Amino acid sequence: MASRILFPAMRSVSSTPATIQLSRSFQTSSRRFAEAATPLPVRKPVGAFRGGLLGFFLGSTLAGTGVYYYVLEEYKVSNELLTSDIYSLQASVQRVHTYVQTLEEKLAELERKKN
Repeated sequence: MASRILFPAMRSVSSTPATIQLSRSFQTSSRRFAEAATPLPVRKPVGAFRGGLLGFFLGSTLAGTGVYYYVLEEYKVSNELLTSDIYSLQASVQRVHTYVQTLEEKLAELERKKN
């Protein structure tokens, strides 16, 4: 920005106006033109459909395997919890059964004493 402001002042101060070049020219080398002229090597097509299908099947298989092992682990955990609940229920039923037996025995003794 400052160069635009000072440029007219420098031009008026300059004694030889031919030394300052006001525009830039566009130049290219012949080597660059030679590189652009050579064609790119022809590549065989990979097969986007085949690659996409393979990727889909690979991703689906990996996702399915991950879900399978996750569900299997959850099944094992829930099965262990259910088994422990069944054992605790069995112990509770056993305690109630023994309690009822003792009550029946006490009632039988009371009836014997009354008769």
